Amino acid sequence: MDVSSVTFSFFLIFTGAAVFASVALFTRQPLIIAYIALGACIGPYGLSMVTDLDLLSDIGHVGIIFLLFLLGLDMQPQALWATLRNSTVVAIVSSAVFLGLGFGVTWLFGYSTIDAIIVGAAMMFSSTIIGIKLLPTTVLHHRHIGELMIGLLLLQDVLAIVVLMVLLSISGNGTESVGKEIALSLLSLPLLAIAAWLLVRYVLLPLITRFDRIHEYIFLLAIGWCLGLAEAAQVMGLSAEIGAFIAGVSIATSPISQYIAVNLKPLRDFFLILFFFAVGAKLDLSQLDQVLIPAALLAALVLFLKPVVYQFLLKGVSEKKTLAWDLGFRLGQASEFSLLIAYVAVGSALISTQASLLIQTTTIITFLVSSYIVVLNYPTPIAVSDELRRD
Repeated sequence: MDVSSVTFSFFLIFTGAAVFASVALFTRQPLIIAYIALGACIGPYGLSMVTDLDLLSDIGHVGIIFLLFLLGLDMQPQALWATLRNSTVVAIVSSAVFLGLGFGVTWLFGYSTIDAIIVGAAMMFSSTIIGIKLLPTTVLHHRHIGELMIGLLLLQDVLAIVVLMVLLSISGNGTESVGKEIALSLLSLPLLAIAAWLLVRYVLLPLITRFDRIHEYIFLLAIGWCLGLAEAAQVMGLSAEIGAFIAGVSIATSPISQYIAVNLKPLRDFFLILFFFAVGAKLDLSQLDQVLIPAALLAALVLFLKPVVYQFLLKGVSEKKTLAWDLGFRLGQASEFSLLIAYVAVGSALISTQASLLIQTTTIITFLVSSYIVVLNYPTPIAVSDELRRD
């Protein structure tokens, strides 16, 4: 048996996930927690049974791409534009608040100014994958709360891309190229959307109309379109997630969109299990004592203040109080982009290893606690209570 093979790693991950998920269900815990716990248990900082995390993380990232693609399939272009207009002020103000929060806490614990700035930047965003994964598909996607969440997360994704481009530019070509690269990337967004619309209208929809009875072909065409536009977005300086979302929105008006959504969900879940496993496996438990106190404080502030800030801002744009609290708790965590910012910044020697670990630890703590809060109190597809389980 080749213990270093991908096949053996998959065996360990999915067999272990089944065992941990069974325990989680019997003890009425969220399944996301089971996958992260499995990663910490058998990953390189646990029993070291699975060690090739770069490969697994890349594979798991496909789950996020499919998640955004399926999300786009549920959004009509007109509704998306209205949602983005309503979300802009909330997204910008909330990001500024949590940038300041992260900077202040990190600086008070004696970290350098650049460490504090980057930690603060990592705290600006909420998790797209947790927010959407815990949002009931058929109940809330077509309601106002679902549209508002999508708008906020998309705008945060754009801000996260800007932050990542700034970090990469500073570490690579210097600060003089930052503005030019950001401008080019922001210009790429409408160009990609227009190109996607033209391709769908004159290529994809005619093919779907001609061969819609061949289900295997529709399945392959959908995957190719999703991954193709995700790759095109990366080439243009955007993120794969934004490309996948545009791919979904571009065919959302097609009658075949719901068939595609239903058939791709199992594939999405397969890759998301790998993603959450990789999140848990990357946590170095042996070094937690170095950052535990600041990480616990920062995580507690994020978990407490994000619902409060979102509730206040959403009430300011005439949203109902109950919706504002619901959305605030669903977005009450750090983001997978936080982990990516930590990886890029420490890899470019912009921040210390300890600051990177602080971001990772804080992010994972907020993932865990926020998932508990949402699953135990709000409608989700994986709620432990029958009354709250929706899909």
